[in-house]
Amino acid sequence: MKRILTCLALLLSIAVALGQSQTSSGPEMWEPAIKKFEEADRQHPPEKGGVLFVGSSSIRIWESLAEDFPGVKVLNRGFGGSEIADSTYYAGRIIVPYRPRMIVFYAGDNDLAKGKSPDRVSDDFKEFVGRVRKDLPAVKIAFISIKPSPARWSLVKQMQSANEKIRTYIESQKGLVYIDVFAPMLRDGEVRKELFGQDGLHMNGAGYKLWTSIVRPYLK
Repeated sequence: MKRILTCLALLLSIAVALGQSQTSSGPEMWEPAIKKFEEADRQHPPEKGGVLFVGSSSIRIWESLAEDFPGVKVLNRGFGGSEIADSTYYAGRIIVPYRPRMIVFYAGDNDLAKGKSPDRVSDDFKEFVGRVRKDLPAVKIAFISIKPSPARWSLVKQMQSANEKIRTYIESQKGLVYIDVFAPMLRDGEVRKELFGQDGLHMNGAGYKLWTSIVRPYLK
């Protein structure tokens, strides 16, 4: 009996650990970041009708948005190493309330790095669009293509496939825009390392300068 109870206790502890692991890896893990956004909104309510940048860390660390796009009401709501589905999950709290005229969205390379297929990434983007359009049917949504990077060069084929699937979907819809940063970030078929910081994943000032030049025409 003692052995049985010990085994049951062990199984219970494993189940609890697995449950905690699943919770920590789901969209709920970003709850503290989302609450910070909401607190910032309470203290300084953003103007509605601007251009909302949302997505993963490539958006989060784009701290020069206001300087890069003078004359444009921009708001940054990028968070951590999020995936496409995370922005879908929190759309009601970090997208819909701002009633933006346009959404500039970047995510997808974290998805691929965690093992999602290009088809799944494309489907997740479609779900993101559907969720946003549920409350904001007329909002324009621009998808910045999944970028190549030295740190994730092994995923370049999956990135190209996911980008192509998303591009094809966007071209079949109204009010969606595909912004290609993938090709400009290559030279002679290789990723331009001078656009990245030491980790080989996140861009440096030169990388954001390039992105700014590519994205700017779409905001007019």
